Amino acid sequence: MRVLVVEDERNLADAIARGLRKRGMAVDVAYDGDAGHEAAFVTRYDVVILDRDLPGVHGDRICADLAASGTLTRVLMLTASGTVADRVEGLQLGADDYLPKPFAFDELVARVQALGRRATPAAPPVLALADLALDPARRVVTRGGVPVDLTNKEFGVLAELLKARGAVVSSEELLERVWDANTDPFTTIVRVTVMTLRKKLGDPPLIETVVGAGYRTAEVSA
Repeated sequence: MRVLVVEDERNLADAIARGLRKRGMAVDVAYDGDAGHEAAFVTRYDVVILDRDLPGVHGDRICADLAASGTLTRVLMLTASGTVADRVEGLQLGADDYLPKPFAFDELVARVQALGRRATPAAPPVLALADLALDPARRVVTRGGVPVDLTNKEFGVLAELLKARGAVVSSEELLERVWDANTDPFTTIVRVTVMTLRKKLGDPPLIETVVGAGYRTAEVSA
């Protein structure tokens, strides 16, 4: 899942980003409304965590512009004010959810995960291919009933390939969906991650390289 945090309280923004990354999410951070507005329309995020009272472009404007664009990106609005009137106003601007400060981090994570599921076309609760099963909610992968220990990035790459259902997914797409904006676009990290993922999944191979195009899940004989 790709998340953008737009929050001018740097300590809070960085803490949210660290916590979400530990949960396996790719997270970018913007510390003011100008940077947040630009980032939100340059990259397709699953969820934008948006502080309402931002310097530069106001959070209300960012929220309204995202809603008007028709994007699937979901907006979780944060604010120091938790009155009913403020929540109603935020939702009317196009926010998908509203969380007053201070908040419990576990609640933030649960809301982000719920919004993320609504930001992409519906997928089965468990993604499967032959004897491989990936459970996104429990973050568990098994093959032939045996657990496979994957890193967060390996898990993310496998999930994207399974969701594509045999369609080719380019390295650029995987880099955008699984890593954050700080990753060097010319890195070989996608190739290396796919290589180690193949080894962990074992035989017969479940991931094919399409030369010059990217990767896809392999057709496996019954």
